Amino acid sequence: MSLPGRSRAVRPSELDPTIAGRLKRDPDGLVAAVVQQHDTGEVLMVGWLDDEALHRTLTSGRATYWSRSRQEYWRKGDTSGHVQHVLEVRLDCDGDAVLIKVDQVGAACHTGERACFDADVLLAGPRGG
Repeated sequence: MSLPGRSRAVRPSELDPTIAGRLKRDPDGLVAAVVQQHDTGEVLMVGWLDDEALHRTLTSGRATYWSRSRQEYWRKGDTSGHVQHVLEVRLDCDGDAVLIKVDQVGAACHTGERACFDADVLLAGPRGG
């Protein structure tokens, strides 16, 4: 079933209806997922989840995302070996993003970097006045 203004069909999901009811999705039915290394607090990447990707992440112990470019699910590490073992998932205060705390094996970024935020620093340190 396609919804007006949505770029893809809504997929059925077994996500707990209580959790699903708390999500504030974008027009494509997605919420942002900030991924963080559980023990250091390092922000590794941002991914996108629909209800089914969140359900798979919560129930499998492995991070699963929705690829906006490929229009399909992908479980981190299935092709690269750079697995994300999920230790904790938190919903933010207004329901439009989740924080996924993981134990990252290898690089989190598709470029081969440890984190997606390692290469392009826009501002470092305090700003002068």
